[in-house]
Amino acid sequence: MNKPLVSAPRLPTAIWVLGFVSLLMDISSEMVHSLLPLFMVGTLGASALVVGLVEGLAEATALIVKVFSGVLSDWWGKRKWLAVFGYALGALTKPLFALAPGIGTVLTARLLDRVGKGVRGAPRDALVADIAPPDMRGAAFGLRQSLDTVGAFLGPLLAVGLMLLWANDFRAVFWVAVVPGLLAVALLMAGVREPERPAGERRSNPIRRENLRRLGGAYWWVVGLGAVFTLARFSEAFLVLRAEQSGVPLALVPLVMVAMNLVYAASAYPFGRLSDSMDHRTLLALGLVVLIAADLVLAVNAHWVTVLAGVALWGVHMGMTQGLLATMVADTAPADLRGTAYGFFNLVSGVALLLSSAIAGLLWDQLGASFTFYAGAAFSGLALLGLALRRR
Repeated sequence: MNKPLVSAPRLPTAIWVLGFVSLLMDISSEMVHSLLPLFMVGTLGASALVVGLVEGLAEATALIVKVFSGVLSDWWGKRKWLAVFGYALGALTKPLFALAPGIGTVLTARLLDRVGKGVRGAPRDALVADIAPPDMRGAAFGLRQSLDTVGAFLGPLLAVGLMLLWANDFRAVFWVAVVPGLLAVALLMAGVREPERPAGERRSNPIRRENLRRLGGAYWWVVGLGAVFTLARFSEAFLVLRAEQSGVPLALVPLVMVAMNLVYAASAYPFGRLSDSMDHRTLLALGLVVLIAADLVLAVNAHWVTVLAGVALWGVHMGMTQGLLATMVADTAPADLRGTAYGFFNLVSGVALLLSSAIAGLLWDQLGASFTFYAGAAFSGLALLGLALRRR
């Protein structure tokens, strides 16, 4: 008699919805971000250092705000509506880019956009951890990251098409970016139901001393590791600037982000599933090796084939490490402090990103693009050495 087939466990529908919400918002954001370095340098006359500072300040703002939204989501016991507010703020800031007369307005718009990202980030990640079965967290974070990254390559692809159609009209493309952002907000409101909290659960201030003590050494080691990875990997704006040096038409430069995110999207979910059964530190070490290879390839020259190869390796590194670090935070933090845990993780990473992007911009202006990527490879090597020593 044949045995009945046992179906493989399936991820909850809400995880898929959160993934598609991220996909739509990333289409909106990347339509702007893939063109923004070119807009700042070519239209507004900014230097590479200014680009690095704007990108670093913006991303650092997002990661710092996550501390407060994460703590609030733990204290309030509600995560979904904080995420809705963050996504709405991100969608409604897009018109500012289209209207920007100078760098000051771009910086303001970028900061407000990243405040929205910061508000939604930690509650959304904690919501994924709350909804996903514990033995499928790696797959859940990998799936959300993969769908997020599908949006991150569809956005630049759409931007390229519109730039070709509208004769390099940056501002018109920025206006179109509002639409998928608003669709993301509507889908989140309608498609995700937050899990009920246990009856009688007491809520206290998550940043009280006794609560912070519950975030143990294993968690803080993951926080430090995330900061080191961020220092080794500066803003992706420099990938766009490197692609511009390859000599391809301006409207086609955002394809570099399409290529990077296509590889990222294809690798995030498989590596997320692999992380559920593989030693995490081994996978992180392999991710650093891939990042070193990416930096070295990008440093060699600016020929479009070389740039494309380096960008593809960069995408593999992102797929190997980003969902894994989010999973490690969930695994090392108490369930009722997950929002706070993601917040502090991203605060430390935000400071590291600001520092690394400013240094990268300064090296680019003073010593050239190749030196910037060689420096990235050197720091990645130091991070890999530190990881090996910790393993011993």
